[in-house]
Amino acid sequence: MLFSKNVCLLLASAASAAFVGPAISPRAAPVLSNVPYPNTTIAGVTVIDTPIVRLAREYARNHSSDAVFKHQMRAWLFGSLIVAANETLKNSVDIEIQAVGALLHDLGWDMAPDSPITTLDHRFEVDGAIAARKFLEQYGDESWDARRTQLVWDAIALHTTRTIAYYKELEVGVVSMGISVDYDGLRTGINNETFSRITTEISNADLKKATNDTFTWICAIKPSQTYDNQLQPWGQRYLANYSTEGNLRIDTIFKNL
Repeated sequence: MLFSKNVCLLLASAASAAFVGPAISPRAAPVLSNVPYPNTTIAGVTVIDTPIVRLAREYARNHSSDAVFKHQMRAWLFGSLIVAANETLKNSVDIEIQAVGALLHDLGWDMAPDSPITTLDHRFEVDGAIAARKFLEQYGDESWDARRTQLVWDAIALHTTRTIAYYKELEVGVVSMGISVDYDGLRTGINNETFSRITTEISNADLKKATNDTFTWICAIKPSQTYDNQLQPWGQRYLANYSTEGNLRIDTIFKNL
């Protein structure tokens, strides 16, 4: 039986109307820096100032040493400058995600004996990412949907793995880039003057010792989470009983092939 074109279109329209699929929630709108947004100024840098960002600062303060808290603050400011200096980033990066990701990125450095964050079976980056997700689930409003929360998780979990983070979503890359400035120096958007102003107001004089002490501690309490990543050299250099023999990925591969 042949149908006219109009009949075919009518049948297709009816079939489409009859199908009811699962409801798809719209994604929350990103908070971009190319339009007015709630802001404040810290060390001469304009940064986003929303309830969740203020809570993230407080949460980081409560679960970090003074040195680590200051590092997370500087990472936020450096990342904000990187975004502000690039039109593509200004038009694309959700600065609330960048703020929360930077402010909470080293929660996994919590050395408190009763820490609710640090575990013995996760890398510190994963400990921090899990803690940040729980923070957003508890304190975030309806704008913190699964997508935005996942971007914070990824930004924290991958912040030391730049060869991956820099090729992920822009928010993930910018969080990692802002953190790197504290260790590696200037990037586009950050000059000697702005770097000096930030590190004068939020001193970085204790960062080297804090990093050294924390990485050595992590290698001591959970060595299995430090093999084959950037923490391994701290265990090899500072811990007499730290051994990679038989523990590296190459050992496992050769053993099983």
